[in-house]
Amino acid sequence: MSSLKQTISDLTIVSGLWDINRTGREWKIYVDHFDKFLKIPCNMILWVPSRLEKFVWDRRSEKNTFVKIYELEDIKNSMFSPFWGNWEKIRNDPSWQNQAGWLPESPQCKDEYYNPIVMSKMPFLHDSTILNPFDTDYFIWLDAGITLTCYENYFYDENILNGLIQHLNPFLFLSYPYEGAPEVHGFKTEAIDRYSGGKLDFVCRGGLFGGHKDFIPQANSEYYHLLDRSLSEGLAGTEESIFSIMAKLSPENYRRYSLDGNGLIIKFMQALAEDSVALEVVESGRRKFVPLVHDISKVKTNLYFLTFNFPEQLESTIKSMQNHKGFLDHPCEKVIIDNSTSEEAILGNKLICDKYGFDHIKMDGNVGICGGRQFAAEHFHSSDSDFYLFFEDDMTISDPDEGVCRNGFQKYVPDLYKKLHQIILKEKFDFIKLSFTEVYIDNNFQVSWYNVPQTVRDEVWPHYNELPQTGLDPNCPRTKLGNIESLNGLCYISGEIYYANWPMIVSRAGNKKMFIDTTWAHPYEQTWMSHIFQETQKGEINPAVLLASPVTHDRTSHYAAEERRES
Repeated sequence: MSSLKQTISDLTIVSGLWDINRTGREWKIYVDHFDKFLKIPCNMILWVPSRLEKFVWDRRSEKNTFVKIYELEDIKNSMFSPFWGNWEKIRNDPSWQNQAGWLPESPQCKDEYYNPIVMSKMPFLHDSTILNPFDTDYFIWLDAGITLTCYENYFYDENILNGLIQHLNPFLFLSYPYEGAPEVHGFKTEAIDRYSGGKLDFVCRGGLFGGHKDFIPQANSEYYHLLDRSLSEGLAGTEESIFSIMAKLSPENYRRYSLDGNGLIIKFMQALAEDSVALEVVESGRRKFVPLVHDISKVKTNLYFLTFNFPEQLESTIKSMQNHKGFLDHPCEKVIIDNSTSEEAILGNKLICDKYGFDHIKMDGNVGICGGRQFAAEHFHSSDSDFYLFFEDDMTISDPDEGVCRNGFQKYVPDLYKKLHQIILKEKFDFIKLSFTEVYIDNNFQVSWYNVPQTVRDEVWPHYNELPQTGLDPNCPRTKLGNIESLNGLCYISGEIYYANWPMIVSRAGNKKMFIDTTWAHPYEQTWMSHIFQETQKGEINPAVLLASPVTHDRTSHYAAEERRES
């Protein structure tokens, strides 16, 4: 599947600057370096007091700059207000001050606003993703005085900034080694190890950090919780102490680049310039956050309908999709697979194809449901599309007034088409079944149990391996389910989800494994169900099903039972 390489047009830099009469450093120094900072050729959101507004606009354009007026008092009264009281108690506590000889004279201790500002960097970053005036996917916090410790030309190089974006999925910290001290910026080492779930031997820097807009709310939530907990317990360092705990707890999400012992970020910038950035290795098996793909316009999807002898049935189902954005207006190819044996029906289906923009493909007689299903798989395989949706002509999409299914799941899912694509892109599923509840059975039952060879039944269900003489077994084994996840209110679940000829979205890789690599002269739904279950058990196929039931079996035109053909 094609994807566009991100450029700096998809990056927003967030920063802020306030005069706190910092101990040991003149305000003019910050202003001089802020002047250099503002020359960075990138989108910016700047949280600054009104006194700096003109300074910014004299150097920046509204095309790539958003100024949020935020006075120093706003940090106390708004952004940092939940933590102000506890922090003041800690800052004025002699036992905290006397942890290290340097601490009483540090900006943390001497300057009232120093810690409230640096500890608000993550909330500033988060709130900037909400504003998102430039509609970018990536956000970094960059200290307004960053050029104090790093040559400014690194930040003027668009190739370096483009390279930075490639390391922001889902979040990036820069860290340096830190061992042996009884505290980390004033945060007791034994406490930080306890919070981290193990010995912490690094510190994450606060001058440059960030990630994908979908993950930043999670990062902010985790940061907020840890900050609140630690301050409530009388523990405090700087924002870097909390960042370090976060990175230790979830290294799969908070990726790290290791700096030298001096902590200067110039090593990282030089590595970007040389395209030699190597992040810290993360142990396998840890579940990583995957950002959503918000723009699916470049994704190619085919839509297939299988129909037989009743054009009015087909049109009714197509019409059910008209109120659901994406299904009819997005697909790369829309195909009617026509099993009809009536010339009148064939003509009617052709007229429907002309009306709704479908290609009409007439099968050689009635090849059956599974014959049509196999044809769709092969047709898609020969295309250059990324995904496909398969429907029979009596499977309709539910509207808002259709309530819930018999399992209590919603039948109407707003923006279903987009969410299906976001889920399958995010999770890399091979297929997603569109409905938890089907006509005769539900996905909590493992229907493959009926159809696998007896040897497989003996192996997988040794204590319940006898099939019923007739009908369905009310004690049929339950589906072995995996993780329940949610995307914008739509829940889905992975696991050993059985295959059925119900509507689903299928990936290119999934289609190949399900229908192309192994074929049968006379395919049946039961055969596929058995094969796909066994491949799922081996870990070769990764399926899922929605915890929703937006598809309804709605046959309004009926054919004789003897006309039904499976294969």
